[in-house]
Amino acid sequence: MSEKRLAVVTGAARGIGRGVVLELLKQGRIVAGIDIMADQLADLETVVKDAGYSVITKCVDITNTEEFTKVLEELANEHGGIGILVNNAGITRDNLLIRMTDDEFDKVIAVNLKAAFVAMKAVARGMMRNKFGRIISLSSVSGVMGNAGQTNYAASKAGLIGMTKTVARELAKKNITANCIAPGFIETEMTAKLPDIVKNAAKEVIPMRKMGSVKDIATAIAFLASEDAGYITGQVLCVDGGMAM
Repeated sequence: MSEKRLAVVTGAARGIGRGVVLELLKQGRIVAGIDIMADQLADLETVVKDAGYSVITKCVDITNTEEFTKVLEELANEHGGIGILVNNAGITRDNLLIRMTDDEFDKVIAVNLKAAFVAMKAVARGMMRNKFGRIISLSSVSGVMGNAGQTNYAASKAGLIGMTKTVARELAKKNITANCIAPGFIETEMTAKLPDIVKNAAKEVIPMRKMGSVKDIATAIAFLASEDAGYITGQVLCVDGGMAM
């Protein structure tokens, strides 16, 4: 049963990642959550337990390729392979192009793009052996449309789209799908801290005139991870209230 295949979610401790973990658990899946924040992973374990489930957690710096690959390989060996990979981890270091430092650019690429490459590479052989896989990466409307002040972030998210389409072509014959979700303006802990004037301005460019919820993203990911989505690959699903039409 696909529900018994291990699902790995990066950036799992809070926000969209936490929502994805809970949604996959509700579907009866075994889930491992990876994050760099140990205290928030502990909080995730508590939230999951209170909901009546259990989750495997791993505190890992995903920009450390050797460490990250080792953890993924260990999880695969312990659970007969990784069936679902959700590349959700991401950071921002916003700045205008003429002010952006090399460090601001490099850090965003390392977390948002390179770590996803490392994860895809680490799980691919096992998925090919098992003739099943679902790879889902979190892009963004910024990667589809571009966004002022986010040269680094938009580049990383657009890069995920190109990488996903290529991986989809390479692995399709082995019953492995690779797709992107491109969220728009989503209500999370991060956006909650924004001033009302910024949030109201954002809503003005959303045709539905409202922000999305973590649930909107989590259920879309859960669908792409399911057996029902087995003939969908190489796609970018914009969950954005119409921003990127």
